[in-house]
Amino acid sequence: MRTLFVSDVHLNSARAGIVKAFLEFLDQKARHADALFILGDLFDEWLGDDDDKAPHPEVCDALAALTASGLPVSVVHGNHDFLLGKRFAARSGCTLLGDHTVIDLYGTPALIMHGDTLCTRDVKYQTFRKVTRNVLLQKLFLSMSLAKRAERAASIRSQSKQDVALKPDDIMDVTAEAVDAMLRRHGVRHLIHGHTHRPAIHDFVLDGERATRIVLGDWYEQDSVLVWDQAGYRLGRIADV
Repeated sequence: MRTLFVSDVHLNSARAGIVKAFLEFLDQKARHADALFILGDLFDEWLGDDDDKAPHPEVCDALAALTASGLPVSVVHGNHDFLLGKRFAARSGCTLLGDHTVIDLYGTPALIMHGDTLCTRDVKYQTFRKVTRNVLLQKLFLSMSLAKRAERAASIRSQSKQDVALKPDDIMDVTAEAVDAMLRRHGVRHLIHGHTHRPAIHDFVLDGERATRIVLGDWYEQDSVLVWDQAGYRLGRIADV
């Protein structure tokens, strides 16, 4: 058997082909796995558990069908869908994980996360992240009408696009120091994350031991998926699963 990982699918109504591909992935490839982990940004925007714009209901129903079949599906919050909450979990049957979780992969402990906290050179984003994860501010935001939330989110996204356009590429990538510190903190030598949209397997040495960082790609062009089984792991595309 095998465990599957995806990240940064960024589902929205404007990307009908990707929505269709993801639903087919859930109904076909994922059904034959031991577990599925979604490492953040499943949705391109999630303004609260009452945000029922397309394709949210269809995707939640597909996840519910998958979890009802007995397959465990775990979801990590991303920087686009950090407001996924208890109602989403109940509706979909998914388990919402914390920012950092160590799991056992056929005898190998591995740390999974979205990956945005590793981009420590992007100081402006890290400040924004800290603000948006404040529980009281989230409650205030969710108390607004859905229309007001959408208006506010559109303004923030517009500003974010302008900021990103001015940032050097290396600012938005992880730092080696943050990766090393995270692995030491959790006592593991394998890390799996997304967020940067730069799929790769990085092998390096940490404190005299071999370590590996696996980066999942986004689904804008490459439907990235990681397969991990008893024989090891491979990073590829849906067609390779």
